[in-house]
Amino acid sequence: MQESRKGAEPFRSGYVAVAGQPNVGKSTIINRLLQFKLSITTPKPQTTRHRIMGILTGESYQIIFLDTPGLITPSYRLQEVMMETARRAVLDSDLLLFMVAAAARPEERDREILAELAAARKPLLLGINKIDLVERGLLPALEQAWSALHPFTGIVPFSAHTGENCDLLLDTLTARLPAGVPFYDQDALTEHPERFFVSEIIREKIFAHFGEEIPYSTAVIIDEFREGRPDRKDLIKARIVVERQSQKGIIIGRGGAMLRRVGEEARADIEAFLDRPVFLELWVAVRDKWRKNDTFLREFGYQG
Repeated sequence: MQESRKGAEPFRSGYVAVAGQPNVGKSTIINRLLQFKLSITTPKPQTTRHRIMGILTGESYQIIFLDTPGLITPSYRLQEVMMETARRAVLDSDLLLFMVAAAARPEERDREILAELAAARKPLLLGINKIDLVERGLLPALEQAWSALHPFTGIVPFSAHTGENCDLLLDTLTARLPAGVPFYDQDALTEHPERFFVSEIIREKIFAHFGEEIPYSTAVIIDEFREGRPDRKDLIKARIVVERQSQKGIIIGRGGAMLRRVGEEARADIEAFLDRPVFLELWVAVRDKWRKNDTFLREFGYQG
């Protein structure tokens, strides 16, 4: 068994599934702890669709974070698949981080999620996020209210936005991992390929610029990803899939203005992510009711 350099404590490693309601800050806290933008983040709920793996390795630990879609009651097939993805992550984990937003009292939906997570019989840590938005005097009563609902292995209030108590959260997670050896190389950050992150960056721009149903009706497929020769840019061809012809028109915009805007902003972020110039080509396709169709869901990478 590998030990830390101090030799006092064993090396600890394991999978940590981060679960909770949509928009509670799951992706934001993972991005902060990794100091790397693993998951796209937007003010809109249900931004995360896949189980996204991020690897954080320290001197005496390796945490494999599993960022999961927010737990909801699904209303169509894609959401059912997303919930199946989240539940598999829970079952595959060594430790669960249940995240809630700081509020006056536990919400009913949080109670339901807690019951589901507790049924997995995994060590369960409660993370109370967004403490920067509440009066500090309310926190002890909130922690007590949660403690009355479940014997958590620990409760950590923190702010993923400001970074307050995030070091404490990391220390608490690490201390509750099982002793073991690293699963991945020390410099590994994720097992996802570059084209996955490229598609997520494009999807993030769609969430940023379109409201209502458009972002949720959209999938981004990388049809071609060709690394350029030394004197040429990488070529990336991406397909934006929507469910209706009217949605296609909205994303393209008058004279193609909106599609160009999405492409320009996405290209800038993609180049920053890849650290090299790219040529990004976007086009929009219509696949009727793709979110309810298992064939399309498999084709678009939402089902194995």
